[in-house]
Amino acid sequence: MVRLKQRSDLSAINIVNALLAAFLFFSPWLIGFKDVEPAFWNAWVCGPLIGILAITAFNALYEWEEWANAALGIWTLVAPWVLGFSHVTGAMWTHLGVGLAIAVLAAVELWLMRHDHSANFT
Repeated sequence: MVRLKQRSDLSAINIVNALLAAFLFFSPWLIGFKDVEPAFWNAWVCGPLIGILAITAFNALYEWEEWANAALGIWTLVAPWVLGFSHVTGAMWTHLGVGLAIAVLAAVELWLMRHDHSANFT
């Protein structure tokens, strides 16, 4: 299993992931879609999962964590259409934005893990 010793640019990405996770978790109240059950529950499940992955990555970064984050980001991105709440503008745009950001950040971390030869692997 590939593990990367923590670097400041990867720490910054994980901080952003943790903030996005918190925003997703609280978005039903902040954006106003707490009465839309599929959107509410998706935010309440995906937000903490993304947050847990971001927090665990502060200790040691593993490739599987980034693949899991990418999958959660993609799921969050497509959830409005799969779960049928794309007609709720606030919920749809929140999930779309957070999901896209999480997926892109996971892809950046995966790229850095595979292409940064100056990093120390253990």
